[in-house]
Amino acid sequence: MTVLSKSLATIGMLGALLVGLTIGQGASAAVDPEIAKQIKTRLQAGNPDATYGEVRESPLSGLYEVPVAGTSLFVTEDGSYFVAGDLYQTKVGGLRNISEEHRATGRVAVMDAQEVEDMIVFPAEGKPKAHIYVFTDVDCGYCRKLHNDVPELNKRGIEVRYLAFPRGGLDSLGYRKIATAWCADDPNQTLTDLKNRKDVPLKVCKDNPVAAHFKLGNEVINVRGTPTIVMQDGTVVPGYLPPDTMVQALGI
Repeated sequence: MTVLSKSLATIGMLGALLVGLTIGQGASAAVDPEIAKQIKTRLQAGNPDATYGEVRESPLSGLYEVPVAGTSLFVTEDGSYFVAGDLYQTKVGGLRNISEEHRATGRVAVMDAQEVEDMIVFPAEGKPKAHIYVFTDVDCGYCRKLHNDVPELNKRGIEVRYLAFPRGGLDSLGYRKIATAWCADDPNQTLTDLKNRKDVPLKVCKDNPVAAHFKLGNEVINVRGTPTIVMQDGTVVPGYLPPDTMVQALGI
């Protein structure tokens, strides 16, 4: 099995891992197996293509929680009705998004399971203090702006781990450009040259990880634009952050 096919084969497993971890934190007592079976049967009858996680008790009286496709369903005992969305807890001074906290935990596990060797990494200078994952495209303005900050981020102890996300899809010129970076003898310099709009001969090698990264971003992390930053704690930042804000967000 090639590196690419192996990477693609793991996406379904990682998606299931994220689904399973979405509500894994702070779980209450196990649900009666008959109730769980009834709920799953009704949900699958309504949408057999979806992948449903474990049925769990929820803080909402009379409703059970089922993770699916990056969100949560709060389902009646007979499975006939559900409400989809995030669960919030009211607190003095603000709200707590419990569902997003659980998804962040899942993202940490998913990203930790990726092969760093398949990323283009700009290492921290000196002792590393944190790392970030960045789904990037070579043609977006804010991707270039973030890349210009990479030397400063590295100086501040932040390792930048790039994953490819060609916005136009796998049949686009953007795919050929970004795949060229991953196929180059010097991926770091080639990615920099491409982001700086230098004339780089396009060369797409077989077995590059771009398709696997794109699938991971679309189906597991829910990337909707570039850059998308996955912080070390699993928080997703859909866009650019300047170095000072990045440092503050990472708590270093």
